Formats: sequence, C-alpha cells, structure tokens
Amino acid sequence: MSARLWLFLPTYNEVGNLESVVRAVTEPLEHAAPGDWRLLVVDDDSPDGTGELADRLAQELPGVKVLHRPGKDGLGKAYAAGFEYALARGAEMVIVMDADFSHDPEHLPALIAAASDCDLVLGSRYVRGGKIVNWPPLRRLLSRSGSLYARMVLGVGIADLTAGFRCVRRSVLEAVEPRTLEAQGYVFNIELTYRALLAGFRVVEIPICFRDREVGESKLTLSDAFEALMLVPKLRRRARRWRSTAPMTTRPRLDGRGPAEKLESPGPAQPDPSLRAP
Repeated sequence: MSARLWLFLPTYNEVGNLESVVRAVTEPLEHAAPGDWRLLVVDDDSPDGTGELADRLAQELPGVKVLHRPGKDGLGKAYAAGFEYALARGAEMVIVMDADFSHDPEHLPALIAAASDCDLVLGSRYVRGGKIVNWPPLRRLLSRSGSLYARMVLGVGIADLTAGFRCVRRSVLEAVEPRTLEAQGYVFNIELTYRALLAGFRVVEIPICFRDREVGESKLTLSDAFEALMLVPKLRRRARRWRSTAPMTTRPRLDGRGPAEKLESPGPAQPDPSLRAP
C-alpha cells in the first residue's frame, strides 16, 4: 500500500462528483509517478452514500484507498487524518484537492512539477494568471477580503493563504505536525502555510482557474469566516514560539522564498527523480 506520491480528497456529501473526479486524477498521477501513487478518499460518514461509492471505486481501481471517519468533525481534522494516513504509508509528497471539481485536475501536472524543487506548492486564485469562474460578486469580495486580512495580520507575501489545492512535502508535514494545528475549518490552510513559512520552507504559488461547483452544495459556513477572524491574530501572537522551535532557520523569510539565515538546514527541496515532470 505504500507509495511516494499521495493525493487525498476530503469528502462530505460528494456522491455526485466523486467518481468523476477520482477517474480524472488517476491519469496525471500515473504519469507523474508510474505505479508509485495512491489516491485516498477521506469521508466523514456522508449520509448521501459517498463513502459507499468510494469503497466501490477502491475495489475497482487498485490505486484508490478509503479512510472512513465516524462523522463530520471539522475540515481541519479531516486534513490531519489524510496527511497522517499518507505519511504512515511512505508518502514523500501529498496533494490535497476538493472533490467537487472546483480544483481542476488539469492543474495537477503543473502542481507536481513545481513541487520538484519547492516544499509547499499552492494552487492560487490570486497570482497573475489565476482566476475564479462562476462566483457571485459578494463571495468574490469576501474571499479577497479574507485573504488580504490574513496577509496583513500575519505579514506574509502569499497571495492565496486559504488555497486548498496544494502539494506538501513530507519534510513540511513532519515539521509542522498537522495534528497540532488548532484550526478546524478552512483556516487550517492558513495555519499550515504560515507555520511552514516560519519554519523556513520554500512556498510557491502557481496560477489556477477555480470554478464554482456545479453539483452539490458548498460546505463554507459563517462559522468558518468567524474562525478566520478570531484565529488569524492568535497565529501572529504565537509566531515567536513557533520560530523558536523551527528546524531550519532563526530568521525565516515570510515571502515563501525559504530561509533568510540557515542554522542546520538540509537545503531547498531536491528534485525527486522518481516523479516525472509533465
């Protein structure tokens, strides 16, 4: 069951999307790491039958695995469970994406290629070339405002801190320890990225086209926005403690370009010869 490249899909009531997205991602994964990849569905006991569909796909497709959680317990815990599962089974790179096609599988080759010499790659809506399709103006405003708020409070140069489409190297996950992250909603992505920056890892954004879902309902709630409002200032206040335990630097850069001053750094991520560039 072990593999170097893992992709996982956190799901809750995605029965209308799951099979299509699973089949769409297998080809780019096989191209990037022939025979050395796995796709994990992390389902939170979806009442619509998503978990049962995932089991059927796992029986049909050898690279697909399923992790059933006992109930809906927060997106952050689903993320942490997926990362933990993949790391325990040999993952060197872990990709996370939504199961509703808002994250286009066609962007996977570029995401994987960028991860060959970076530690954390974000599929970004807000860098040059990135865009959002089919979102109403109010949601665009809220998303932009939330990203700008987090950037200003945390003092970082990442444009899309809430990006959920990402590729993370094992070294980042081992340093950050996702189980220790406090956020439970979409702020989990902000916290993971911020702590990676503080630890001196190199973070890069690549442009993606983000499309609003066509099937099913959005899981974003007002409580997620409230969590961001309250938790982001806490992250800034805790930065000094995280810096003191950072494994790579004492003075990390917060623009995503890696350490400003290294102590015992293993250096920037090295290209993995077992993963093919597109």
